[in-house]
Amino acid sequence: MRVALFTEAYLPSINGVVTHVKTLKEGLEALGHTVMVVTADSRVNNHVIADDVMYCPAVKLKKIYNYDVAPPISIERLDKIKNFNPDIIHIHNEFGIGISGVLIARNLNKPLVYTLHTMYDDYVYYVAKNKAMGKMVTSVTHIYAKMLGAIAAAITGPSAKVSEYFKACGVKKKIHVIPNSVELDTFTPERADKAKAAEIRKNAGFNDDDTVFCFCGRLGKEKNVTLLLEYWAKNVKAEDKLKLYILGEGPLHDQHCDEAMQLGISDMVKFAGRVEHVDLIEYYAACDAYITASLSDTCSISMLEGMAMHLPVLSLKDDLNEGQVVDGLNGYNFTNADDMYVLLKKLRDMPKDELKKFGEQTRESIKTSGAIRLATDLLAVYDEAIKVSEKKKGKKRKTKKRYKTLKRRTAPRTKYTIKK
Repeated sequence: MRVALFTEAYLPSINGVVTHVKTLKEGLEALGHTVMVVTADSRVNNHVIADDVMYCPAVKLKKIYNYDVAPPISIERLDKIKNFNPDIIHIHNEFGIGISGVLIARNLNKPLVYTLHTMYDDYVYYVAKNKAMGKMVTSVTHIYAKMLGAIAAAITGPSAKVSEYFKACGVKKKIHVIPNSVELDTFTPERADKAKAAEIRKNAGFNDDDTVFCFCGRLGKEKNVTLLLEYWAKNVKAEDKLKLYILGEGPLHDQHCDEAMQLGISDMVKFAGRVEHVDLIEYYAACDAYITASLSDTCSISMLEGMAMHLPVLSLKDDLNEGQVVDGLNGYNFTNADDMYVLLKKLRDMPKDELKKFGEQTRESIKTSGAIRLATDLLAVYDEAIKVSEKKKGKKRKTKKRYKTLKRRTAPRTKYTIKK
């Protein structure tokens, strides 16, 4: 099968969608399929194809995570995709490149698969300055999602949250829930440089007897780090020897640093800033567990990476992500600051051999979350999308044939006059 994956961002950029698309590409190729990634890149002036990736000219949006956005219409892009001749066009974003994928799929009469990765209701604040504008933007995004859902032959998403989102948008089509995957071969404790991990821990100011909980992600309002800091400040004391390590940067980085200081917990909470993806292994190895209060994630890849590195998870309970963190299997769920404090101490007080076993069990719980599983699940969706597309084509052909027949039957008969 030949698959074209349309994504607004791709390597060398790193985020959840990039990691998902990269892993899917690797999984599909490992199974013998041919893949082309189509992405926006403000560094190029012309459409460039290198290593099965088409880089499309784009502009950088500095106010929105520095994303590159490409114009949706390009004859050159269309011609190159036409030459590639995909069996499936699979879009992973809803902006320039995503719209381009929709238009090209329609132009070439190819099945379209749409994966929603982002709960846009949680990101409205980036463009809406007040509540009224927020409602308007939310309404527009719902209409847009409904339109894309109607066009796509199949829809997928990483968790049940996606199903609920589409339901709220008025989409009645079946949603295929396919959890995100993690690079299990990369994120494994055996690959971590122990000396480097020890140095990271020491430079952050953590002692050997501290229990370190980390969170990794782009620091925006949707990640709910403010709540995590407030929960931490309510109960955790310096003598508890519990530390919080925030990995990542974002628009609220400085605000969160100020919050930690104002809450009086800056001695217990450290901010690493931007961490290159290749270095994350050692950062996770420097920690003892993972913690998150985010309710915007559909299936956090950063959390999965931590779990693959033997880090049990403490997660703010999220009914729509139920099953990702299972109490006693790979972590625990908390509902308030008091719950969180009890669980922090529970993991801290676990005997080392028991915590080690818990970590191994945590990785075991996601062992099927690799590239091959992701690709296999999506291949089944692709097959369904092709069948749906062929069925629609068949209906169009029948309708066209019936119309021609009806037109022929109802056409006025020519009257002939016989002259005497």
